[in-house]
Amino acid sequence: MGTVMFYHLRQSSVAEMLAVNAPRALAQGWRVMVRGTDPNALERLDTELWTVGGDESFLPHGLEAGPQDADQPVLLGRGQGANGARVLALVDGAEATDPELATMERVWILFDGGDDARVQAARLQWKEITAAGHQAQYWSDESGRWEKKAESAAR
Repeated sequence: MGTVMFYHLRQSSVAEMLAVNAPRALAQGWRVMVRGTDPNALERLDTELWTVGGDESFLPHGLEAGPQDADQPVLLGRGQGANGARVLALVDGAEATDPELATMERVWILFDGGDDARVQAARLQWKEITAAGHQAQYWSDESGRWEKKAESAAR
């Protein structure tokens, strides 16, 4: 069982956070599934990921339902992920089951700090996930860089 990491996006966008963290996961040999709830938002994220970081950065990825889903290092979609992901990034209020949480090396829950409903939902998720015995961390970029603000131990 891995760690569930909550990312409170105050200054960074989802694409910016993924551009920093996904390459780290890939370097560990872990593929990433980015699960969202809105197909249009996932298409926008796909476009952003091609340009975030400028010419110095390239995050290999694709949208779900393409011919090479299983080969994608980072797959964006609404499903379970056909790419053998060991990291699950949940955006736009997407959720994961308890068995999914238990099988991943990392689960990233990204939520917009400017959206009160998303912040409240993340607080509820934190309570549920820690009550289920998963290790969790809370990260915020309010200072301009990512800082770990809280951590719970796995039971």
